[in-house]
Amino acid sequence: MEYSVQQLAKSKIELAVSIDKEEWAAAIQEAYNKNKHKYKIEGFRPGKVPFNVLAKRYGVEIFYDDALDVALNKHYVEILDKEQLDPVAKPELDVKVMDEDGLKVVITFAVAPKFRLGQYKDLTVESKAVVVTDEEVDKEVEAARERAGRLVDVTDRAVEKGDTITLDYSGAVDGKKFEGGTAEKQMLVIGSGMFIPGFEDQLIGATIGQTLDVKVKFPDEYHAEELKGKDAVFTCTVHEIKVKELPAIDDEFAKDVSEFDTLAEYKADLKGKLEERASKEIEYKEETDLIDKIVAATEIDLPDEMIDDELNRMMEELEMRMSYSGLKMEDYLKYAGTTLDAIKAERREEAVRSLKSRLVIEEIIKTEKLYATMDEVDAELKKMAEDAGKDFEEYKKDAAKGQQMLSLMNKITIDKLFAFLRANNKIDRK
Repeated sequence: MEYSVQQLAKSKIELAVSIDKEEWAAAIQEAYNKNKHKYKIEGFRPGKVPFNVLAKRYGVEIFYDDALDVALNKHYVEILDKEQLDPVAKPELDVKVMDEDGLKVVITFAVAPKFRLGQYKDLTVESKAVVVTDEEVDKEVEAARERAGRLVDVTDRAVEKGDTITLDYSGAVDGKKFEGGTAEKQMLVIGSGMFIPGFEDQLIGATIGQTLDVKVKFPDEYHAEELKGKDAVFTCTVHEIKVKELPAIDDEFAKDVSEFDTLAEYKADLKGKLEERASKEIEYKEETDLIDKIVAATEIDLPDEMIDDELNRMMEELEMRMSYSGLKMEDYLKYAGTTLDAIKAERREEAVRSLKSRLVIEEIIKTEKLYATMDEVDAELKKMAEDAGKDFEEYKKDAAKGQQMLSLMNKITIDKLFAFLRANNKIDRK
């Protein structure tokens, strides 16, 4: 096997590989051994058809594709390791020669760009002090109060804004019912904006048992194409009216919603949690701002293939999040009136920023040797084993089987990185 490496423009590498006749023949034989069980010819047991018989009947070319994989898999990783090449996108394969005399291919791929790290010490980022106001605490208390509220029946008045009602409705456009326009015993909070604009307001003043027509117009941007901008009539019958009854905010309320005996203790605990959350958010922004400053000071020319791969990863992540809500990507694109290419174009800058940040982080870790040590990993695993009530050695063995060990090493490394950046730069909190 012979090969040559050529540096092309913008972090592209061209790898030319030549496999001689003898090695190519061995690769073809290996491909035959892997696939001979697939062939059946009269007079031979399954999987026992000789190579020469198959080659004569079908042509030796039937083994070429698999032989290509055999030959390249054997050398590709070795070459990358020897030449210290790190592909960052799927390689392109161009077969120049593939016949009885041997194999010649050209593999083109993008690698991480070489760059000189910009200033990453003695920087200053402005931040803000952690402040939690009484109003923010009161807002959390009010949210807990809302959650603790209970719905009680109302029978002596008509529907008012804020009520939760149970109703039947049946909608029609031009006198014809449409899919999704009918429901029974549907709960609706009046004023929530869950239904078409104007629908809920027309139910104010209705009484239990009353049937009335609600006239609305579907928005021009409605997701169902056949209903966009159409006038509709919903025949509604109100069955129940309920109002949320909220508890008084006092010591008894604190006992009901927390482990504390007094409202003062409950509020103090809430304030502490809000301060902790605010502190983490501020720290995250400080770290992000530091990385952004370092990226701005570092010139990195990203190959297009790397950006495209990152955008594809982002789209896969978006599609996965949608699937959790039961939504398909094609449906989302239809509702949003956009295309996958348009979304990629909108998020290209985000992809570039993410890639540059990642490269800068990796370079600082490598330069300053901030990798996690096994002693640090063991110390964390011991804590985790103690918390789980398990033997340390068994816990460590189990962690090594899956992704837990790798995730822990990455976390320790990133923690060391930001500890280093904080120690070597100034965070100006005002």
